[in-house]
Amino acid sequence: MTHTLNADLHCHSILSDGTLTPEALALRAFKQGVVLWSLTDHDELGGQERARVAAEGLGLRYCTGVEISVTWAHHTLHIVGLHFDPLAPALVNGLAAVRAGRIERAQRIARELEQVGIGDTYQGALRYADNPEMISRTHFARHLIERGVCTDISDVFARYLSEGNPGYVPHAWASLSDAVHWIIAAGGVAVIAHPGRYKLSALQAHVLYEEFKALGGIGIEVVTGSHSVDQYREYTHIALDYGFLASRGSDFHGPQESRIELGHLPPLSTLLMPIWHHWV
Repeated sequence: MTHTLNADLHCHSILSDGTLTPEALALRAFKQGVVLWSLTDHDELGGQERARVAAEGLGLRYCTGVEISVTWAHHTLHIVGLHFDPLAPALVNGLAAVRAGRIERAQRIARELEQVGIGDTYQGALRYADNPEMISRTHFARHLIERGVCTDISDVFARYLSEGNPGYVPHAWASLSDAVHWIIAAGGVAVIAHPGRYKLSALQAHVLYEEFKALGGIGIEVVTGSHSVDQYREYTHIALDYGFLASRGSDFHGPQESRIELGHLPPLSTLLMPIWHHWV
């Protein structure tokens, strides 16, 4: 049954803020029993062909993927696109525009950290970014851990890189409308990533879901490494209430940095229609 299919449709490689290559991720997913896999790097499609070739070489079914950064009602959200044409011009060009702001933002983060006595962080973070265009807060976090400023990723974000702390720099990403339309124009499906992570009121969440549906979005991540067990149940009900298809993904970034291993999530509820139901 498709509900019990070990699908992992959310993870990251060194092309964005993960620590493994697309090839190493494909092998790891295969060894962990994943049968349908997607690489969803942040705002980046550069690893798609490598991931597909590696997966197919292992007999692992591959689905194209990306995680797009979105600014909505002053919140940063993430929209996952799945099962699209990675060469579609609207998506390729849209993501290039999103990436263009990352270097400037990183330089501003470094200046903010310097104001509180932590200097030379830009070059330090850059050493962790295999793709300099994709330098992110996670790369700064790894550098601050290496320097002994913080103990782990959560500590860095709690003290420096989250809203209200030194080192936090807001950024205007893609609009929700743009992200959904780019994905649909590429023949794909749009999914709200880890909705339980966003600090939205009940009314804001309702408005988001309705707007997302009106734009053509059809899914939400229900079972994800970013959700608690209680949230699996909560977002099962939300998917049913709003008529969303359900997705499943570990949000794996690397062996030492992820809450759950690739392919180790529980199955979706049999009450839900999986996002992959018409592909498998």
